[in-house]
Amino acid sequence: RLATEGEITGKACECVPCLAPAGIAAKQLLVVGLGKREELDPGVIYRAAAAAAKALAARKRAAVAFLADGSWSTRQLEHAVAGAAVGMVGQDIYRKDKKRTPFGTTIWLAAPADAVERGTHLGDGINLTRRLVNLAPDDMYPQAFADEASAVAGHLGIDIEVWDETRLAKERCGALLAVSRGSSRPPRLVIMRYRGPGRREGSPELALVGKGVTFDSGGLSLKPADSMMGMKCDMAGAATMLGTIATIAALKLPVDVVAAMGLVENMTGPAAYKVGDVLTARNGLTIEVHNTDAEGRLVLADVLDVVRGLEPGRIIDAATLTGACMVALGHDVAGLFSNNQASCDQLVAAAKTAGEPVWQMPMFRHYDPQIESDVADIKNVGDGRWGGAITAAKFLERFVGTTPWTHIDIAGPAFADKPKPWSDGGGTGVMVRSLVELVRGSPEETT
Repeated sequence: RLATEGEITGKACECVPCLAPAGIAAKQLLVVGLGKREELDPGVIYRAAAAAAKALAARKRAAVAFLADGSWSTRQLEHAVAGAAVGMVGQDIYRKDKKRTPFGTTIWLAAPADAVERGTHLGDGINLTRRLVNLAPDDMYPQAFADEASAVAGHLGIDIEVWDETRLAKERCGALLAVSRGSSRPPRLVIMRYRGPGRREGSPELALVGKGVTFDSGGLSLKPADSMMGMKCDMAGAATMLGTIATIAALKLPVDVVAAMGLVENMTGPAAYKVGDVLTARNGLTIEVHNTDAEGRLVLADVLDVVRGLEPGRIIDAATLTGACMVALGHDVAGLFSNNQASCDQLVAAAKTAGEPVWQMPMFRHYDPQIESDVADIKNVGDGRWGGAITAAKFLERFVGTTPWTHIDIAGPAFADKPKPWSDGGGTGVMVRSLVELVRGSPEETT
């Protein structure tokens, strides 16, 4: 009757409450729109479940039951469970009066228990990423991130190694160390290794690399105050990779994967690196600094070289790297850049499976001269404003050699300035689902 009267339209993420519905014991029934059936994918289901959980989490609830659609595949159901887990958690970490309160108990009806368990692990990984991004920069600095990673590793049985500034200097990580010089908080490099069931000693199949600039003032190339406001999220790439390897380990996936996260603050202290400085990266390349606010690529340069030495089958990095990518693709789409089309295609397919929008950008050779320097091997920005996301990727390409590599610029979708029907503002946990899908392979067809 409500549908006939137009109160329920079925539009994606539309939530229509029915109070004291006749015939069931629940005090409230929430009808959630899934949109057009032909457009249904795990991304739509994830957001719809999150929208429902967000609406219900506005007040304390002892128990909430979700009824799974019988036509969903097992993989779609897992994304629904993850969405519900994410939707009930807000960004109000520091508020006395919380806008969102997680349910006492979440029940999934007509759903296999193992699928619910896997979806819960996926939601946990996304919420881990979101929480780290949402923490204030005074609470989330390089050592604090390393401590969080150590706690995750201990809980899930992941091997972890943390390099301090002394080890970084011994390893010749001159580019990463230069960025950190302006801060009173020393840098860290976190390296985590997960070997799944049946995996033995040897090179990892996959290396995940994350940019972890825990706060970015721009350095001496100082950002305007408005642009600095959201820069606690400049470690979202590192948080994404921590959330991803945590989920892979919780799911006990049969893969050998390493995650490396370079962690620094980019500040303006008396020892801050300067425009005109020439840095020597770990791989021996010299880098002329033209802009201290193009720091993320300097951090990633050394971390990429570290993981390349492990001889992984492929490398994927994630970083809130450039505003130029946001100019090109907006707030909701991540940009992909790669030296290996087959590897990039697999990530595109995984993102499509997860329902997270990505778009591959060109890496033509004629961009290479834009990062050439007159006084060093390369410089850390291109020529002028144009193609800035591409020239940043071309810079990173110099540090991966022939290893298949894909760079994900998540500057747009990693942090939401405004709330959406399925999420509060703040960290989004974007690409955790896609990267987990990449490791898992083709979606199951089981319904």
